[in-house]
Amino acid sequence: MELRRVVVTGLGALTPIGNNIQEYWNGLITGVSGAAPITYFDASKFKTQFACELKNFNVENFLDRKEARKMDRYAQYAMVSSEEAMNDANFDLETIDKDRAGVIWGSGIGGLETFQIEVLNFAAGDGTPKFNPFFIPKMIGDIACGHISIKYGFRGPNFGTVSACASSTNAIIDAFNYIRLGHADIMVTGGSEAAVTIAGMGGFNAMHALSTRNDDPKTASRPMDKDRDGFVLGEGAGALILEEYEHAISRGAKIYCEIGGGGMSADAHHITAPHPEGLGAKNVMLNCLRDAGLKPTDVDGVNMHGTSTPLGDLAESKAIEHVFGAHAYTMNLNSTKSMTGHLLGAAGAIETISSILSLQYGIIPPTINHFTDDENIDPKLNFTFNVAQKRDVKVLMSNTFGFGGHNACVLVKKLEL
Repeated sequence: MELRRVVVTGLGALTPIGNNIQEYWNGLITGVSGAAPITYFDASKFKTQFACELKNFNVENFLDRKEARKMDRYAQYAMVSSEEAMNDANFDLETIDKDRAGVIWGSGIGGLETFQIEVLNFAAGDGTPKFNPFFIPKMIGDIACGHISIKYGFRGPNFGTVSACASSTNAIIDAFNYIRLGHADIMVTGGSEAAVTIAGMGGFNAMHALSTRNDDPKTASRPMDKDRDGFVLGEGAGALILEEYEHAISRGAKIYCEIGGGGMSADAHHITAPHPEGLGAKNVMLNCLRDAGLKPTDVDGVNMHGTSTPLGDLAESKAIEHVFGAHAYTMNLNSTKSMTGHLLGAAGAIETISSILSLQYGIIPPTINHFTDDENIDPKLNFTFNVAQKRDVKVLMSNTFGFGGHNACVLVKKLEL
């Protein structure tokens, strides 16, 4: 069967460096760090006392207070970003076929704060079970896509994806496939995360996964730098509206780009550590190129997973050299996590959006906080250190890798009519 073409017609973002698409993009190209001391709780006894929280965000500016109280923060973020994307896509909700419009949303952890609050409240009581009736529907990882579909009446494919930090990239790939296989015309997709909590910070600290650079939070996320010491936890959401090409053309939609392909793979190596030679990362990029029907030399750049961990950055760099060969030295590589921190299950969504905006504006955002070269990483690779670079880009890839060895890669390209 002939696969249908899939385009992006709406974007929404809620990030530590901007609460909408334009603010997010401005933060990216000017190299803003979203890291700061934690304000959500007293972190003075934690090994890591900073994170990339949202700034100046009040959910009641977007959602009715009563409705917002029925949602964990991760679902609130999903609702806010998806509303921006839907408004951007500018649908006439009275005329579209809602049976062919769906929602696939990713979150690696879901309602962690809700779970934490309810369990702590029970532990502080006398053993009598007194739980909020919204405890379960606030906590579960699929509820965000449920809320979005209810709001817009979308009755098409609807589910949540969970693959740790690859969750929202998997959601995008699934949404892409449902449209190109003919099962839907419109999909709301992306991901959200709200793990800056006592349990989230404590758990990742116990794994020694987080940077502990408490004396200088803003420079703590330093992908590819010799002195990187772990990732910086972030929060927020990214939303994309995917649409079948002819459907978008017929309604005169603004089109950002085309989704060219998606790749998936597994490291099958370790529950948290990447394969040391980047085997899974290599395979996922090759699978993505194969799916898109493109050659390595067609790609202008890669938004790397680039979390600022000693093992992860090295393995991914090796994989890029393996996949792209000498062409790797002509590409722009970058890690926007140096600015946003690591949004876990939402990372793939906001990083795919960054790649889409790079296609639009011809600018590659920087990898900030680079101070010292790592002698184990090839110095000929261009990681777009510290300053954004202008470039006419036609094809970009975005990598996301998750605990458990999950790898996902999505390719976006300029639309060819």
